[in-house]
Amino acid sequence: MKIKRTKGEVVFDAAVYVIIALISLACLYPMLYVLFASLSDPVEIMFHSGGLLWPLGFSLEGYKAVIEKPDVWSGYGNTLFYVIVGTVLNMVMTTIGAYALSRREFMLKKPLTMMIVFTMYFTGGTIPNFLLIRNLGLLDTRWALIFPVAIGTWNLLVMRTAFASVPAALEEAALIDGANDLQILTRVILPVSKATLAVIFLFYAVGHWNSWFNALMYLPRSRDLFPLQLILREVLISNAEVAAGDGVDFLGESIKYATIIVSTVPILCIYPFVQKYFVKGVMMGSVKG
Repeated sequence: MKIKRTKGEVVFDAAVYVIIALISLACLYPMLYVLFASLSDPVEIMFHSGGLLWPLGFSLEGYKAVIEKPDVWSGYGNTLFYVIVGTVLNMVMTTIGAYALSRREFMLKKPLTMMIVFTMYFTGGTIPNFLLIRNLGLLDTRWALIFPVAIGTWNLLVMRTAFASVPAALEEAALIDGANDLQILTRVILPVSKATLAVIFLFYAVGHWNSWFNALMYLPRSRDLFPLQLILREVLISNAEVAAGDGVDFLGESIKYATIIVSTVPILCIYPFVQKYFVKGVMMGSVKG
């Protein structure tokens, strides 16, 4: 039986849809503005002010200037290495640490957890970190961007909480069948924690993709190891210096917007595949302390 809706309910739903549409537009428009500006004629976009609802003219000169730089392609290769290898290491280390801290019979889990939480609020600072990387012999190597961030504290805590929320009956059944810790982790814990794993994977991958400061600090003499974000940062700075020296640089604006699109679109393509796990995964890992 179909329930007849009142006029007030219809008006309320319509108002909700309008508000959601406006919020969505506010979130989407900045990216559309950058996309339209990157495809606009450099001269027209240079003198344009205000909003932008479509490209002003059409030009790919900005993309051409960015793509023609050999460093951009080497940066892509380096970034893919950091994202793939770094994220795999992150997931393995975080999973192992979270499993150990989620064990109910592990006597040291509370003091170890407190020590780990402490690192979220207090760190040695930039200079001690740099000296540590140098003394470990990691300076000017790819591993300087991977090993120091092998485990994210917040991600570890979220995953630990998700593992601890798995019903004990499932683990007890596995123990009765003769399963060891590795089998319990891989055959019981991980299959029921896919949502949390997907979210943590996304956090780590995005972090590696957007990272540039560590490369600036730890790769001072290894330009061939620079990630994409650091290369694109140099592109923006070099165009800003040209504009400051010559007074007017029409192509600089197009390069700026094209750089933003080149550096953000690839990672945005991952979001649709993990969106359905996002809210579920974070909530699953944050309900139980």
